[in-house]
Amino acid sequence: MPERKFVIDTSLFVNPNARNKFGKTPTAAVRAFVKKIKKKNIHIYMPPSIFRETKNFLTEKSATELELAIKKKAPNTYAIYLPAAVFYDFIDDVRGRINKGLRLAEGFAKDNQPDNDEKLRKLRDKYREAMRTGILDSKEDFELLLLAKELDAAVVTSDEGAIEFANKIGCEWIKAEKFYSLLGKLK
Repeated sequence: MPERKFVIDTSLFVNPNARNKFGKTPTAAVRAFVKKIKKKNIHIYMPPSIFRETKNFLTEKSATELELAIKKKAPNTYAIYLPAAVFYDFIDDVRGRINKGLRLAEGFAKDNQPDNDEKLRKLRDKYREAMRTGILDSKEDFELLLLAKELDAAVVTSDEGAIEFANKIGCEWIKAEKFYSLLGKLK
């Protein structure tokens, strides 16, 4: 069987549903992950931007353990081809989300109810959901997908926006919640 390649996301260690089989905390999850991948015929990659993001949740010792167990590689952003149709759809989606966010804000402005703190909390939650759920919303996530595309590797993430974009650009993906079980099956 050929070597498998995976590009992992921060969500593997910080999303409680994804990390729970590895450990209760991000640090415990990293330590268990490092043990689990030893002597496996696989290559684990992480863009440097994702590694920096992940380090924020770890102790220095566990960050070093992770760094030694994976391959950090930035995608070659000047050489990767992505179809224009992907960006056409992305722009259309962003425009729809902006309009939805605007309607939410207008509704908030027209509401004359007191208790502004509660209204602001609800507006923030609804706005975040309208703008960020199910969309590629960071450079780090984009780098994750570009690297997977470049390496012909599977993306390991819990991020719905990254999964949606992976589908559009033809990248294999694995829900981070299922990765522990998959690792157990690999030699």
